[in-house]
Amino acid sequence: MASWVLSECGLKPLPQIWPRPRAGIINPSKPRFLYTNRTLTDLKRLPLDKFSSECFRERNWGLKVSAPYRVASLDGEEDNKVIGFNGAGVGEEEETEFDPGSPPPFKLSDIRAAIPKHCWVKDPWKSMSYVVRDVAVVFGLAAAAAYFSNWVVWPLYWAAQGTMFWALFVLGHDCGHGSFSNNNKLNSVVGHILHSSILVPYHGWRISHRTHHQNHGHVENDESWHPLPEKIYKSLDGITKMLRFTVPFPLLAYPIYLWSRSPGKSGSHYDPNSDLFVPSERKDVITSTLCWTAMAALLVGLSFVMGPSQLLKLYGVPYVGFVMWLDLVTYLHHHGHEDKLPWYRGKEWSYLRGGLTTIDRDYGWINNIHHDIGTHVIHHLFPQIPHYHLTEATEAAKPVFGKYYREPKKSGPLPFHLIGNLVRSMRKDHYVSDTGDVVYYQTDPQHSGSPSE
Repeated sequence: MASWVLSECGLKPLPQIWPRPRAGIINPSKPRFLYTNRTLTDLKRLPLDKFSSECFRERNWGLKVSAPYRVASLDGEEDNKVIGFNGAGVGEEEETEFDPGSPPPFKLSDIRAAIPKHCWVKDPWKSMSYVVRDVAVVFGLAAAAAYFSNWVVWPLYWAAQGTMFWALFVLGHDCGHGSFSNNNKLNSVVGHILHSSILVPYHGWRISHRTHHQNHGHVENDESWHPLPEKIYKSLDGITKMLRFTVPFPLLAYPIYLWSRSPGKSGSHYDPNSDLFVPSERKDVITSTLCWTAMAALLVGLSFVMGPSQLLKLYGVPYVGFVMWLDLVTYLHHHGHEDKLPWYRGKEWSYLRGGLTTIDRDYGWINNIHHDIGTHVIHHLFPQIPHYHLTEATEAAKPVFGKYYREPKKSGPLPFHLIGNLVRSMRKDHYVSDTGDVVYYQTDPQHSGSPSE
């Protein structure tokens, strides 16, 4: 039947004389058949009853791209070739390239179907066991540091305790997503205790983080470390640019973000009337702000009991370490890959395409400590999956992802290699074009941290 339809349209199938590609995807803009000796003009003049309108349905496969980009290689394999069609009607060889900004050949439901059913199951007892473990380690480290109290122990304590504060944040983050348990009250109580203890307004952050997930990969609507459009970037003064793009200053941005959000946006995570929230969320925001205030008051009281210097060593410095962890991980899950990653606007953006620009990272020994938050692609697409199932879910989904999944570089015991990714990205990824539906980061050559290119 298909052969009859093609013959009636004046077309004939192209014999499959090339091997099936072993990697990459088929570019839909490449013709899958050859015209006969009839020209396209002749075909358009044929009576309508000679062919179906389906034969010449126009498709616009082009993407509006505002900047050139690099494309990923095909794992060292010989480039696949396809037969193209030139104006003279003679086939010619062209390279098949993977375009990370193109619509994927699979759906969100395909990824969901590939993930084992048990990966969706939330076990509150297992989740609570991680809370008990982390809280015990936090108090154990503090007791040991206070007991020994010497300048050999303190730096080790600060590094370890800052990492544990970050681990507490990740568990509270799971409460905010509802992946901790199916009990909303349990999620809220545990989330408030964990996040308030490290000076994070639970509901305020939970709501803005939900906005981040719902708009990941969108230039204007994303919430966390989203690109600055060129116009906003150029409106920043020199000091602001230096603080935003020179390490280590960006790693200290989280408390400022909680108070005033990112450049170009207004609002506060503590203000129930902020643009971040809708009126129905007002009570939740007030509750989390009061819990934050109570924790701040407790810290002030402790400073009188044990002295400000001791409190600074036991809590203040680890808090800074936690902030640095949070900014590092959040940034590197959306930036700093060896190949350019697309950001979207308008009709080109979709939840799936935005989520596919997320990057997995390997943190070595830290993977288990911070609850496998490095398996970020699956987490972004399906934030309801508990953290203890993320690795298995990712492995199951890889065959569906294909080239859209970027295998993370293996880490040593400690992920020092990620510092290089951060520095390179800060030097090169400054802004995106004000126009275009698929855009890529561009470099400001005038910025003092930019390499000469």
